[in-house]
Amino acid sequence: MPIPYVPVLTADEMRAADRSTAERGIPTMTLMRNAGAAVARFVLKEYPEAHRITVLCGKGNNGGDGFVAAKALKEAGKEVHVLLLGVPEDLKGDAWQAFDEMRLQPVLVPNEDDVNAPPVEEHFLEADLLLDAVVGTGFKPPLRGAAVALRDRVNALTIPVVAVDLPSGWDADSREFAAEGAFRASAVVSFTAPKLAHVCGNLAGGVFGPIVIAGIGSPQEAVHSGLKMSWAGAAKAIADPPRKADSNKGIYGHVLLIGGGRGKSGAPAMSSLACLRAGAGLVTAAVAASTLPFVAQITPELMTYALPEGQNGEITGRGLDLDELLEKRTVLAIGPGLGQEPETEAFVLDLLENSTIPVVLDADALNIVAKHLVRVDGRKRTMILTPHPGEMGRLAGISTKEVQARREPLAREFAVRHGVTLVLKGWRTLIAHPDGNMSINTTGNPGMAKGGSGDILTGIVAAMVAQFPDRVAEAVSAAVYLHGLAADFAVREQDEHTLLATDTVSHLWRAFRFRPEDSAGYTWIQGLPTQVTETP
Repeated sequence: MPIPYVPVLTADEMRAADRSTAERGIPTMTLMRNAGAAVARFVLKEYPEAHRITVLCGKGNNGGDGFVAAKALKEAGKEVHVLLLGVPEDLKGDAWQAFDEMRLQPVLVPNEDDVNAPPVEEHFLEADLLLDAVVGTGFKPPLRGAAVALRDRVNALTIPVVAVDLPSGWDADSREFAAEGAFRASAVVSFTAPKLAHVCGNLAGGVFGPIVIAGIGSPQEAVHSGLKMSWAGAAKAIADPPRKADSNKGIYGHVLLIGGGRGKSGAPAMSSLACLRAGAGLVTAAVAASTLPFVAQITPELMTYALPEGQNGEITGRGLDLDELLEKRTVLAIGPGLGQEPETEAFVLDLLENSTIPVVLDADALNIVAKHLVRVDGRKRTMILTPHPGEMGRLAGISTKEVQARREPLAREFAVRHGVTLVLKGWRTLIAHPDGNMSINTTGNPGMAKGGSGDILTGIVAAMVAQFPDRVAEAVSAAVYLHGLAADFAVREQDEHTLLATDTVSHLWRAFRFRPEDSAGYTWIQGLPTQVTETP
């Protein structure tokens, strides 16, 4: 089954894709008509109650998309008003043709002073929704002149703003979380493929604002990315096909999860539960003997194995038969609630030395191998590391601040050097692969910033690798995407302040059923549709 590939593009690569599309016989005016129509469909679908719509158009192709959208919304029965930053004589090429076809008389805003004029003010105060089509992918900040005054006016309002391509004033090549000086946005409709800003920035005015990508006619052969970066959500397709009718638990893997020193039963319990819910055929939690009864209570489907423990409850390998422990296991997950005592460290290193099955390392296991980086070698066996920035700093021997300053190159360099898959958690979690490619995740919300979230992710990653051992890159990317998506579904029913890590597990089934490519032709890069169609 081929997995859809959604590359992340730079602004130059997007322009090259448009040129290549035109060279293949598809006129750029057709792309503009398709783009404007996609924006209009999104507004009608997601904001059906918005009747009076004001469209803010610049003089370039982004404004042209806005003219097309304005025409389509007018034909759909909406009351549409257009504000043009400039005069019609400034328009050229496709933008001029779209303006001519629109057949709506715009209010002209050529100067800063015009923004506060009564005709403009009226269209702000009475609008139910604004469309921002001032500038798009080709623009390099900062905004100037009338666009600045218009931005300030828009940002002072509370009505929804749908950005065409990008919030005006945001650099498409930006990797920054926020962009001072840009228009605010409640949702973003872009085209063909996500740009860096779509996957790195907080474009939609909050974590949950939708960012969708619409296909507008560019063939896949015209789209090329030199970033070696793709969107993690496309890998979710690995889990879409229904299971075979003659399935049995043996074909979906047996995960052995190791952790849970004395007094640390919660972490392995949560991780084990997530592993089962994410589809592993069998899960065994190997924990300290004194912890085992508490871990076993998480769900009756979980199997357990009592590990020897020292005088203080630390996990040890004393007298342990590793062959028996590893028998018939297909994936190892080490770390949740593990501890870092000397005997525990020796046990983990011995386990890594004497096993060859895929391994997921998290939490204390990461802190242990950070002191023994020679053991981090994915060329000998599949190895997945899931550090948060602090743990990444210990692995790389640098500060957390330095990690955050160069997340992308650091993750890529570490993954390639050690031959591992590295999941660097945080805003826009990065999944760096040993071949130098990288995927970036855009699901999740601040409610996940609580203890237990990392343990849940460990379980989901282990489960996906157990089911798809020959497709590790896709399995891990899908796991990260599903984890964040389940949390996004969870906060639809409660406040992010009250979200628990186990609430995320309760919504995994919704994440598995969700299809990011909907029937209306949008790929949901961020956020969820108002009405989610669950596919059984």
